Amino acid sequence: MIRRSVPLSLLYSTTGAYAALGRDAVDGALAAVAEVNNNSSYSFHFEPRVDDPAGSAERYAELAEVAIRQRGCRHIVGAITSWSRKEVLPVVERHGALLWYAFPHEGYETSDSVIYLGACPNQHLLPLFSYIMPRYGRRPFIVGSNYIWGWEIGRIAREITEAAGGEVLAERFVPLGSEEVDHLIAEIRQKRPDFILSNLVGRSAHAFIRAYAQLREEDAEFSAERRPFVACNLSELDLADLSPQAKAGHIVTNIYLDRLDTEENRRFKARLAARRGDDRPVTGPFVFAYMAVSVLAQAIADAGTDDPDLIRKLVTQRQFDTPIGPISFDPRTHYAGLRPFIGRSDSEGGFEIFETENPIVEADPYLVRSVFPGKPGGHAPKTGLKVVK
Repeated sequence: MIRRSVPLSLLYSTTGAYAALGRDAVDGALAAVAEVNNNSSYSFHFEPRVDDPAGSAERYAELAEVAIRQRGCRHIVGAITSWSRKEVLPVVERHGALLWYAFPHEGYETSDSVIYLGACPNQHLLPLFSYIMPRYGRRPFIVGSNYIWGWEIGRIAREITEAAGGEVLAERFVPLGSEEVDHLIAEIRQKRPDFILSNLVGRSAHAFIRAYAQLREEDAEFSAERRPFVACNLSELDLADLSPQAKAGHIVTNIYLDRLDTEENRRFKARLAARRGDDRPVTGPFVFAYMAVSVLAQAIADAGTDDPDLIRKLVTQRQFDTPIGPISFDPRTHYAGLRPFIGRSDSEGGFEIFETENPIVEADPYLVRSVFPGKPGGHAPKTGLKVVK
């Protein structure tokens, strides 16, 4: 049987400010491509092309245009930051293509041209604050990369905090990729918050964790038990190359962590180890890019075509098997229902999972149905629909 070719764009920055995330995502997507292409039960094979925008949001749009118009790609798996996603969005909408977006994000967006696999705030930030505030206090210090993700997660965190009767002591931003964080550490030392919420990305997150570990060594008041570093976009990847002391004690919400002890993850990791010949930790960026390609392949096989309209319709009508278990997508928003985990990092850079949101949390991208922790009556403040530019 001659298998038809399906061109596939993998659009991730493998160089630049958040290159490590991009490289891991590409590896995950290509692992799924290899599984599909080596499986003769599929009537097609993927012809992937990796494009590197090098962290430039404008380059995402340019490369997406090339992938669709010149190479005939109907599907783009990619974009890491919300900034880059919003650059790709008008391109796929204009050409009737489909973007598979697989990173945590701030919500407040829906599009018929996007399948959202990554978690939105009611699946990451709300579970994190529900765990943190009763145990550590309601006086966070917020640090973030200076773009949409940092701004919007900071805004929602402020609303959660104030709804619970708390106070955000400060909200500070650094340019995307900047490693100049000493001024942040100095202010944190002076203000002594109950916890630090990080919305930093890539090299900035790595630099801040290293600097905060130094503060912990110098001042016992900033121990992980007293004033933890918390995040909803942190993975094992962000702790690589740090000292054992710097790796330990950070609290995260995540949808996938390497030590997730489920039958689906054990089987998935066994397949990976057999192919790669080692047992390297598997990260969220790897797994969610893998899932995007895998779900797309399952949908193409069922539909008998890669037509984006038919694929979108099919994806929102059935469940898909993934390393995190079966997932399904809301037909109104195209967001995945996901199960968040709370984990704490150890000196090896892995995460002990110690609390699970159960059952699966359906996405609420505009926070119209969500419960804010600590708010009398329970509902989120009415923030209204917001266009983020």
